[in-house]
Amino acid sequence: MKRGELKKYLPHREPMLLVDEIDIEENGICHARYRIKEDEFFCQGHFPDSPIVPGVILCEIMAQSCALLVKDEIVGKIPLYTGIDNVRFRQTVKPGDLCEVTARLKNKRGPLFFCQAALYVDGGLCCKGDLTFALL
Repeated sequence: MKRGELKKYLPHREPMLLVDEIDIEENGICHARYRIKEDEFFCQGHFPDSPIVPGVILCEIMAQSCALLVKDEIVGKIPLYTGIDNVRFRQTVKPGDLCEVTARLKNKRGPLFFCQAALYVDGGLCCKGDLTFALL
């Protein structure tokens, strides 16, 4: 699924739509991709001489990827994150990098969805964590 189609499911819009494309396997594991552009607003002041993607943005890239795991349930709703746990950052991400996210739904309890996600660049783990969201 490409960016245009993703807008049918995610309520996010530019500059906060942080998924370019996604594939969801039959076993429920998703593989999402997002290329960090040179002019991203979050890199302009973080840091001017050596831009690095802030960790909170890496979490948001993973969060949007996780929300797409339940794309048929998300239409017309807003995914709000209720928890981000066990997050670890391993490598920096810079403009020009292609972020590749692998995510899976671990559990669902009522309106809550519990996911696990990891973000990679060039096969190297940059960030991972457990994310929980509710659909409102």
